[in-house]
Amino acid sequence: MHEAPEPTRDEREAAHLRGREEDRRTRVTVLVALAANLVIALAKTVGGLLANSPALLSEAAHSVADSLNEVFLLAALRRSRRPADRRHPFGYGKERFFWSLLAAVGIFVMGGCFSFYQGVEALTRGTAESFGGYVAGLIVLGVSLLAEGASLLRAVHQLRRQGVADGLRDPALRTVVAEDGTAVVGVSLALAGMALHMATGQVVWEAAASLAIGTLLVYVAYRLGRDARDQLIGEAADAEAGGRIRALLRAQPEIDSVEALFTMKTGIDSLLVAARVDLVPGLDSERVEDVAVRIKRSIARTVPEADQIFLDVTDRLAQEAGESPAATGERGGA
Repeated sequence: MHEAPEPTRDEREAAHLRGREEDRRTRVTVLVALAANLVIALAKTVGGLLANSPALLSEAAHSVADSLNEVFLLAALRRSRRPADRRHPFGYGKERFFWSLLAAVGIFVMGGCFSFYQGVEALTRGTAESFGGYVAGLIVLGVSLLAEGASLLRAVHQLRRQGVADGLRDPALRTVVAEDGTAVVGVSLALAGMALHMATGQVVWEAAASLAIGTLLVYVAYRLGRDARDQLIGEAADAEAGGRIRALLRAQPEIDSVEALFTMKTGIDSLLVAARVDLVPGLDSERVEDVAVRIKRSIARTVPEADQIFLDVTDRLAQEAGESPAATGERGGA
């Protein structure tokens, strides 16, 4: 049977460099979003205080939350590429998921909850009918819409460049796209609420805008937090990759049956694979070891992100082989 060649050092280095380059582009995207949000947050805060506008203050809280989240994402990009060590033998890839979870919490607490507070307070307290500062506030929101739109275009451009499916696997890029998209919708809601308040004199429009912004932020925070939670607690490989691995194992003439197959993402481009297979009778110990090594190399070729591969063979003769590293699951295939 044809043996899949083991990935060469050059191929592994090329994959590593591609990951670094994607991180560099993501870092630039996050920095663009951070710069835009810091300026916008300051402008919204000043405008909201001058106009006493709940919708504008809600958007200011939103931009502050986004700015803090971008700091979290920069930390994720820097820390997740650290090499594996004795304390973390599978590397630090899940750092991205952890910091993305913190970003989701930040959106919920600082953005969503404050927006709800502003909306409820406006409904119960009301606001003065003087609209001094509202024109300046509308101008601030208009400029914010342009800045947020430019940041969103940058994020979408990178997403399309990497491929939508691959880009959305990166929690840092996924969070920036979600934040910028939410910001564009939030600013539009605030603009509509302020304009209707000025036109009708009814604060309920602005309060409704604040409540709508809060609802939007809570929903986005929930979706981002749920994704980060799934990845932190150990998410399996996608069905397509898992199916390819299972099909490869079943195609091996030395494997009688695949008793169990477990996969877990340990980073955005790394995967742990553990399989329990039952070999056909009559294989000697040397053949078992050769088969195990060949299968692990084949898996690594079929699914390049599988950099930790473990095989547990249940054939009696293989167990008598002294639990050889190749048969029992030492790192292989990469």
